[in-house]
Amino acid sequence: MIGYLRGSLRQLDATRALVVAGGVGYEVHISLTTYYKLEGRSDIELEIYTHVREDQLSLYGFATAEEKIAFEKLISISGIGPTVAQKILSGIDVADLADAVARDDVRKLSSIPGVGKKTAERICLELRDKLVIPTGAPVTPSTGRHAIDDDVHSALINLGYKPASADAALEAARKQAGSEAEFSTLLKAALRQLTR
Repeated sequence: MIGYLRGSLRQLDATRALVVAGGVGYEVHISLTTYYKLEGRSDIELEIYTHVREDQLSLYGFATAEEKIAFEKLISISGIGPTVAQKILSGIDVADLADAVARDDVRKLSSIPGVGKKTAERICLELRDKLVIPTGAPVTPSTGRHAIDDDVHSALINLGYKPASADAALEAARKQAGSEAEFSTLLKAALRQLTR
């Protein structure tokens, strides 16, 4: 399965990107959130979800690991396939989705095109404990922590992990990835620690 793609952007529209990597052009379905992040760029990196059916293989691309995780959680809900999940992420960013789920805001979710009231209720019910945003509690950075560490810590909290778990995973990830690791590398390493 393809899980990551780096290459040059040959074509881009609101729902698809054509990425050339190693002489091969990959057609990747994207959300508007990812589209805005790719606009104006030539060399890109995407987190990829490979969706396989009997008659079709489709690639879904995400500018951030957070968006890919939200997508995977959405498609785990009965009745929500990749196309609907992509529409949801085009209509609301990950932080707002987490906030709407935490507040059980069915009205906000059902205002997204393609999401009815019953689907919105199901999203709130099934993701309530899986996609939680912090309630405004300040995160005090520990001394010596890099700015990137703070961003990764915040991302982990936004994905629903408890601050203590996020701290432990981040510390282990930093040791594993090294002091010069970038955001995406460090986030992936921390998520691996949390899902072991």
